[in-house]
Amino acid sequence: MEEKDLAIYRHGCAHVLAKAVDKIFTNVKNTIGPAIDDGFYYDFDLEESITPEDFKKIEKEMNKIIARDEKFERKEVSKSEALEIFKDNPYKVELIENLPENEVISIYTLGDDWCDLCRGPHVKSTKELRNFAFKINRVSGAYWRGDEKNKMLQRVYVFGYATKEELDEHIHMLEEAKKRDHRKLGKELGLFFISDYAQGMPFFMPKGLTLKNELISFWREIHKKAGYLEIETPMAMNRQLWEVSGHWDHYKDNMYTFKVEDDTFAIKPMNCPGGMLYYLQNKHSYREFPLRVGELGKVHRYEASGTLNGLLRVRCFTQDDAHIFMLPEQIESEIENVMKLVDETYKTFGLSYNVELSTMPDNHIGDIETWEKAETALKNALETMKLDYKVNAGDGAFYGPKIDIHVKDCIGREWQCGTIQLDMQLPKRFNLTYTDKDGKEKEPIMIHRVIYGSLERMIAVLTENFAGAFPLWLSPVQIEIMNLNDDLLPYARSVKDRLEKEGFRVELDDRNEKIGKKIREAQLNKVPYMLILGEKEKENGNICVRSRKEGDLGARDLEEWIKEIKEERDSKRI
Repeated sequence: MEEKDLAIYRHGCAHVLAKAVDKIFTNVKNTIGPAIDDGFYYDFDLEESITPEDFKKIEKEMNKIIARDEKFERKEVSKSEALEIFKDNPYKVELIENLPENEVISIYTLGDDWCDLCRGPHVKSTKELRNFAFKINRVSGAYWRGDEKNKMLQRVYVFGYATKEELDEHIHMLEEAKKRDHRKLGKELGLFFISDYAQGMPFFMPKGLTLKNELISFWREIHKKAGYLEIETPMAMNRQLWEVSGHWDHYKDNMYTFKVEDDTFAIKPMNCPGGMLYYLQNKHSYREFPLRVGELGKVHRYEASGTLNGLLRVRCFTQDDAHIFMLPEQIESEIENVMKLVDETYKTFGLSYNVELSTMPDNHIGDIETWEKAETALKNALETMKLDYKVNAGDGAFYGPKIDIHVKDCIGREWQCGTIQLDMQLPKRFNLTYTDKDGKEKEPIMIHRVIYGSLERMIAVLTENFAGAFPLWLSPVQIEIMNLNDDLLPYARSVKDRLEKEGFRVELDDRNEKIGKKIREAQLNKVPYMLILGEKEKENGNICVRSRKEGDLGARDLEEWIKEIKEERDSKRI
């Protein structure tokens, strides 16, 4: 079923929900009930509380309405007629009064005894909803029109899908997502925490920092191969810089500012102005281009507390930024090079991705002709690479259009991570120039791009994708050694030393606990390999290997096993 048709079915079912609630409860005032990504919701004002115990009763009444084949009938009315029809519902009255005088007002009746203010469209009758699968999900509070000064309403959320199979798949995905929640796993695995003293600003614990550093090492490895230079720019810079870049006018409300003597400084919300200052330190020739400059820069952005979400939405994070300065004729080839890096990165983690082209927003800087040229260049690059993409109109950065990359995890969820922004504005604002082959000073074209997006968000995505069971190369602890008794400690330590010499991250669990408990705890900590050492292993100079995935692998020669797992680690096998 197409999205537009699914939205019609969901909105029709929202009317059925509202009618069912009207039937079951007393003195109900209906408000609004739109379709949303996974179904629909409806907001109600009523004295009784709708509880999970009521869900089955409401669903049963909804099914009765659907089974009766009740008709959706549209009727256009005048403003005065609409006000009369809904005179006992202050919410509908407010909506009607706010409509322009000349606007057509429509109501939809459902059966002979119920109607609602609605633009439509709708299915012809509830008969068409008989195979539509729905399930009430939850009830939450919601202020009327999202304003905390208004009355709190009861919002009933309902999942709605074209088939029962799709509904079941969605519910299963949510159950999986709950198990994989990176906030829960981050605490259990000792990766990170967020303190009330620094909301939205994560603290990385030793294991979490190990994971972060592995991602950084991989980033540096592939960027060095791709010809990038790495720089570091200051965390805070003078207000004048942000005025030149345009951020002060367009992004000031999201920036943290402070005074230094008589000057105002801002903690950087993005790295690009620092990259511009780096470029300005030297004169440049066309022979240097493309000039690829990367930075793993810590940035801070003000986010409302209600939007914060573990590592997915934070107030400070590390961006894997890069700025590429180039000639106009190099645009398409450089975008292709960036997309190759994107592909290599995400495939290493086993993530697929979708591509979206975001075009000029209302608050853009620069002239429309320049924007059109930039958008055409991005389209041409995507089409040359034969990449499927969809257009997200009006969602570009204020200084240029962009390609957004949405990664897809193993349970089908999409996460916006990488982005490639073509910028024909900042070089102009900072008077960036290069000497062309004709000896004339010209303005370079510039690409901003991130691949992880932010290290913090990527850690959240990977934690949920792998359910905390990271592949060997990323695992904070790669091998756990367990000795059966204290007499075996010298042998256990020698095995640990040998593995650490090969660069493995190893822990020795030498507690006086039963081996079964040690194994269970290592499994809960998602350690890829466990080595159980007893008298037999000590006598034979070998190890007994247990895999997180495959269980007991039996006795192995230590040196042979090291060769195997080195290959697994170094090839970044998933």
